[in-house]
Amino acid sequence: MKKRSHIFNLFLLAVLMLSSVISYAQESTNMYLTADEVPNAVYWLPAPPAPGSSQFMYDISQYYWGKEQRKDTLRAQKAIRQAAYENKDMIPIFSEVFGMEISEEKTPAIYKVVDWSVETIRLSATAPKEAHNRVRPYVYFNEPTLVPQDEEELRTNGSYPSGHTIKAWGMALVLCEINPAAQDALYQLGYEWGQSRVITGFHWQSDVDASRMLAAACYARLHTCKAFLDDMKAAQKEFKKLTK
Repeated sequence: MKKRSHIFNLFLLAVLMLSSVISYAQESTNMYLTADEVPNAVYWLPAPPAPGSSQFMYDISQYYWGKEQRKDTLRAQKAIRQAAYENKDMIPIFSEVFGMEISEEKTPAIYKVVDWSVETIRLSATAPKEAHNRVRPYVYFNEPTLVPQDEEELRTNGSYPSGHTIKAWGMALVLCEINPAAQDALYQLGYEWGQSRVITGFHWQSDVDASRMLAAACYARLHTCKAFLDDMKAAQKEFKKLTK
């Protein structure tokens, strides 16, 4: 009886492990390109400014600019709101300027191309973050941020480039291709999102500036992917149908 029970337990464990592998595989396929296919910024994007350089002095001046911005209650609240990182939390905010509620239920084609594209673009941050392992400004100055609950998790995560900025600028690029009429509002939001990372104290200005360039490069690379192009056409078609 004990032997049969042991065999059953092993069988149950195997099923659970298999379901975890399948679940991970499904999640990891929600991208159009692999980490090896997205542009590797280590080879072409300049390294972050070295301490003591004139570029680093500008980073420091922008850090203090960010602290001044915190005195504006509305701007500080916006910066805190834009600390959102998951697509499910970012998309509703971008929907406000896109001009339409974007959701898996109401706009499945639009939601998919945004979700998959942004997750793909996000991959481009991995290599330079690991290569440079830049210290974040709040760690460098040993000062609090506007989002204290994120401090411990990000303390040892490289500052260069900014993952939040890459995702936000990438999201603006994707949505602009679907609804060009909203381009100015989308780019404004994408730009502000990056500046919010300076204001909250999590990133240097040079992190943010490099991230916009990296997101644009990765988005250009996406246009060589047939799956992305097909999904983009489906999203544009859905948008036109809903706005007739």
